[in-house]
Amino acid sequence: MNTSRTHTPHAVLLAHDLERMERGHPDAGQYRLVAQRLAAALDQVQDTDVLQPLLQASPAAAAVYENLRYQHAGLCRSPLEASLAAEQTARAAIDRAQALARKGAAPAGGQASGPAAA
Repeated sequence: MNTSRTHTPHAVLLAHDLERMERGHPDAGQYRLVAQRLAAALDQVQDTDVLQPLLQASPAAAAVYENLRYQHAGLCRSPLEASLAAEQTARAAIDRAQALARKGAAPAGGQASGPAAA
């Protein structure tokens, strides 16, 4: 008996439930329970070829899988271009925030303002 294949239908049903819950307004406890059960089901499937169709069809299941296997999967399931663009956007936002902080750190006239200045 191939245990990877016997666990897959259960994982598919749970992934479907999680996707449906993400489109609605689920109870947090119920969502957590389904996500934990999906994680346990995905953890039982060792054959990644069996998992690929499920993970491609279900972004929620893919996110759970990445979280389970982050040390191996990490962001490898995410498109590189999207990951790079997100990193560049974050870096630009950090740079802008740092520039604004530097401008605000030295008020005009060199005098400090606020309660400490009084």
